[in-house]
Amino acid sequence: MESTLPAWRSVLAVVAHPDDESFGLGAVLTALRDAGVGVSVLCLTRGEASTLHGVPGDLTALRAGELAAAAEELGVGDVALLTYPDGALGEVDLEELTEQVVAAARRTGAEALVGFDLTGVTGHRDHAAATEAAVRAGDVLGIPVLGWTLPLTVAAGLREEYGAPFDGHEEADVDLVLTVDRERQLRAVRCHASQAVPGSVLWRRLELLGDNEHLRWLRR
Repeated sequence: MESTLPAWRSVLAVVAHPDDESFGLGAVLTALRDAGVGVSVLCLTRGEASTLHGVPGDLTALRAGELAAAAEELGVGDVALLTYPDGALGEVDLEELTEQVVAAARRTGAEALVGFDLTGVTGHRDHAAATEAAVRAGDVLGIPVLGWTLPLTVAAGLREEYGAPFDGHEEADVDLVLTVDRERQLRAVRCHASQAVPGSVLWRRLELLGDNEHLRWLRR
């Protein structure tokens, strides 16, 4: 099991929704930035189908602004926000999504891609679809793809406490465990005021993970 990130010059994070870059990958992106890696984000939807209700204003515009603020906190140099359907990303042609990832990776000079695990981690089909496109793009470009995951014990605990369909992996299936500093991640999370509500499973997940994040090679 590894404990340090490769010495890449540039990485593209591929996510489904605004806030995935903070809620899921925030500490990993911080670790990349601390290692001197240039980080870019490609978000495939605008998060307009949020499960949260009663938030005033146009969620499409609101969440775009939240993403921009969070990216600044994380030190992300480039953010591309596309308009594929939130909640139905899995119904979009995979080749089309792959082409979007390939184009973004080439534009930003990415030497690697990072996203959620192929399981989707949270049980949301959009997350899995985004990562499927990233892995396919990695094949096209011949570059590695890292997937963020949870330890099986953490995923099981969240399922039991919240009934949330989290997926995780046994220790033997985890390739990289990073010791992380969550300060910038937490600042970025708070930029997503429409989503980071009190009592959310997000806060319990971060508590259970402590100062470690877990990743798997989806393509080496």
